[in-house]
Amino acid sequence: MAYETILLERKGAVAVIRVNRPDKLNAMNTRVKEEITHALGEIERDDAARVAVITGVGEKAFIAGADINEFAGRKPIDQWQSYGHTSLYNVVDRFPKPVIAMMNGYALGGGCELAMACDIRVASAKAQLGQPEINIGIIPGGGGSQRLPRLVGLGKALEMILTGDRISAQEAHRIGLVDEVFPPEELEARTMEIAEKIASKSPVAVRIAKAAVKASANMPLDQGLRHEQSLFSVVFSTEDKEEGVKAFLEKRPAQWKGR
Repeated sequence: MAYETILLERKGAVAVIRVNRPDKLNAMNTRVKEEITHALGEIERDDAARVAVITGVGEKAFIAGADINEFAGRKPIDQWQSYGHTSLYNVVDRFPKPVIAMMNGYALGGGCELAMACDIRVASAKAQLGQPEINIGIIPGGGGSQRLPRLVGLGKALEMILTGDRISAQEAHRIGLVDEVFPPEELEARTMEIAEKIASKSPVAVRIAKAAVKASANMPLDQGLRHEQSLFSVVFSTEDKEEGVKAFLEKRPAQWKGR
């Protein structure tokens, strides 16, 4: 696919997807969603790419929401058919490699929802987050009503969704919606530090650890503990486990094979 609305670049083991519609504050339209989905497919198939980072071009916006122009005249059945397992939010949520949202500015509506589908959320101190759909007579449709309460609690989620108000990066960090906040001039470098640290670990162990943690959102504790034990046992079948243990005992850096 020839990308028109995103930029895909590789920085060592880290793949960076940048939404490239700065004149529209990187608002997501159908093309943007298709291209991010396609880019993630490329990253998944590339063994050298171990971590994905999603961000926006420019300093003003990560993704300022959906492209509202696409909502005019859209029929209910058209919207329904746009959902499913291939929905961008589901693709990001279920992506096997770690995904970091690097929020360099506005993360509103669908942009906030996309960030919530990522594994780690890092924000510029100037970023603003919110679910403003109520202000145009609709509700979150990309997982906001479901993922937001799981991250910040029911009351705060209701406050954000029902008022449509934006919150600062600092407030988002305080309530657990954002994991790290950095000065704008340090955002990319600090985000890459996190991504590169993850990328330096065993790729197979990272994937399995992510699967274990993600499962915790959908399982009772007793089932989750058994699931963790099963995955822990699976790791013992990998070459990376043998290499990691051997390297530790020999006091040297491990040479991961990803299998």
